[in-house]
Amino acid sequence: MNTSRHSFFGYRHHPLAEATRPDGGPLRLAFRTSPRIRTHEDISEAAFAVGNRQDADGNGQTWPADICSVSVGDVVKVNGPDHWIVYLNVDSVGFSAVPEPTTLVNLTGTCATSRH
Repeated sequence: MNTSRHSFFGYRHHPLAEATRPDGGPLRLAFRTSPRIRTHEDISEAAFAVGNRQDADGNGQTWPADICSVSVGDVVKVNGPDHWIVYLNVDSVGFSAVPEPTTLVNLTGTCATSRH
């Protein structure tokens, strides 16, 4: 989750806070390959839908109410088969690849950040 006041212009190496479960562990979404999900962009679209409380992941997990919805400027980390990883910026339309974020901050109640 992008913590910058100007995150709606896209991710620009801003500090990010990881979305977490109520127990403080990282929130992980799981998706299985299907006719709808074949690429990392498809996975990002599915994660965006979950992150906007429009769907659940492949295990029925929904987005916690105390975490802001996924928005422009946030970054989705996609882990795939054979251990590949891609980081995708949420753009105003679609997604674009970005380098691995290096500035992570610990925040509780991500909706309390300055961007919202």
